[in-house]
Amino acid sequence: MARKRREPETASIDSATHDGRGIAAVSGKKVFVAGALPGETVEFIRRKSRRNFDEAELLEVIEASADRIDAKCEAFGRCGGCSLQHVSDDYQRRIKFQTLKDNLERIGKLEPDVWLEPLIGPTWGYRRRARLAVKDVTAKGRVLVGFRERHAPFITDMQRCEVLAGSIGGLIGELSELVAKLTIRARLPQIEVAVAENSTALVFRVLDAPGEADMNELIAFGVRHELRIYLQPGGLDSVQLIQPPAIDEPLYYTLPEFDIRVDFEPIDFVQVNGDINRRMVKFAIEQLQPKADDRVLDLYCGIGNFSLPLARHAGSVLGIEGDKNLVARAAENARNNGLENVEFRVADLSKIDGTESWLKAGCDRLLVDPARSGAAEIVERIALLNPERIVYVSCHPGTLARDAGVLVHEHGYRLEAAGIIDMFPHTAHVESIAVFSQN
Repeated sequence: MARKRREPETASIDSATHDGRGIAAVSGKKVFVAGALPGETVEFIRRKSRRNFDEAELLEVIEASADRIDAKCEAFGRCGGCSLQHVSDDYQRRIKFQTLKDNLERIGKLEPDVWLEPLIGPTWGYRRRARLAVKDVTAKGRVLVGFRERHAPFITDMQRCEVLAGSIGGLIGELSELVAKLTIRARLPQIEVAVAENSTALVFRVLDAPGEADMNELIAFGVRHELRIYLQPGGLDSVQLIQPPAIDEPLYYTLPEFDIRVDFEPIDFVQVNGDINRRMVKFAIEQLQPKADDRVLDLYCGIGNFSLPLARHAGSVLGIEGDKNLVARAAENARNNGLENVEFRVADLSKIDGTESWLKAGCDRLLVDPARSGAAEIVERIALLNPERIVYVSCHPGTLARDAGVLVHEHGYRLEAAGIIDMFPHTAHVESIAVFSQN
């Protein structure tokens, strides 16, 4: 039986999801139209069919909402990197606030005593970490560099990116031309971007070793644009610098309010938005209220983003992280900043059982900044730690709400405050922060 050809349709948008998809009811079935706003009449075409709903691509806005604005990026609508450029910054933050509020009410069955004002910063050119996909597309006769398309697993045909930091956003087209010159153009699947305060690094993932001519092209590109160029032929431990031949100092960012410099490698995890990260660290430590004799625990500590500035105010700080390389970097950062009251340990925080010495030792203050899966294992054993105050930084409102519900309803903590952190403008990603205290 031949598959039915999809044709454009027209409908009115009744409501919207938090990630910028308008919802229309068509013949008794919900259709999610990416980029459509409530109150609009739009033309769309269905791209994916599900049992209870369909997903569609927006073709034309026939009657526009007053909240709609012109997207800054030419690739918006095709590129899957951003989903909210068609609405104002304030509108985006209202969507994210409502998402956090809905999750806390629905999953956690609670509401904070105080809703915090959003932490905001620059909304363009903010992204200092990114992974760009690369594909030699024979049909187009060229190499594409960029983010995946919104409605397909292909790479977006784009020349620039408005959210990438530094000069990188304007180099997408030139990166495409660079890779096209290489003999290994079909064996180079991605480029990692790391923008520091002192330099910008590009890490080229290569499946075959580049020849001499390839190396010359890569090095020349680095010289021309004053970039550090690395190759990654294998795992993370295979990353090697090729331009410049040597460096005087590692990549770094600073937290000036605490007189802290954080060194990092181009493949290390660092918060995507440097300006917001500085504000977030300062605000989180203000909310944690560490005293000079407090023992503070920083879980999922990475390279010391919170641990190092906390050590300026607390009696002692223990940072725990599952990645041994990040722990080694954190310890080195502590030494470089002259901090003797902070230490770091390696531990898989998803596999703790309550017998860990650091867990049984307890703490006065606790800061957690987990991955999307949240901190369920820690929250379950919070009575062992018994902190007076907890600051929870979250990249997923659902797991934050789940863990907040356990802290409040099962362990007697009070949710003092919560709010969003605008870490990823123009995307549907919701970063947030919550503050808990013992009753």
